[in-house]
Amino acid sequence: MTQDGIHLPSSLGYLLKEAASALRSAMENALRPLDMTITRYSCLELLAQRPGLSNSDLARGAFVTRQSMNVLLQQLEREGLVARASEAPVGKALPTVLTAEGRRRLASATAAVRAVEKRMLSEMSDDDQAVAFRMLQSMTRSLRSAP
Repeated sequence: MTQDGIHLPSSLGYLLKEAASALRSAMENALRPLDMTITRYSCLELLAQRPGLSNSDLARGAFVTRQSMNVLLQQLEREGLVARASEAPVGKALPTVLTAEGRRRLASATAAVRAVEKRMLSEMSDDDQAVAFRMLQSMTRSLRSAP
């Protein structure tokens, strides 16, 4: 730390933000030719892994507001990538599922994202990757549990 603030070259927080920014940029570049954004991809991937998620659940999982997710879901529904029930089975939440076209588009996007992650990890051994994974999980837990 410098007298005036954080010494950026040695700040782990700054390095994490820089890595997240580089990852986001690489993912955007990989997804753009597929007419896909990171948020669209995240939404489809969440639905593939947990069919029937509500708008609120999808918003939390994709790190966007419920309003933004609702707009996205309407767009994805118009494009035939997702389907939503016309009535909520319980409460007000309309469960959403992928359509066959949604699964097809997701498969291409997933391949592009996997390639980015593989490139990101290319200079790390399996052991280094496992250590990094545990460390990032620990940092996240610490930040979420502290006031």
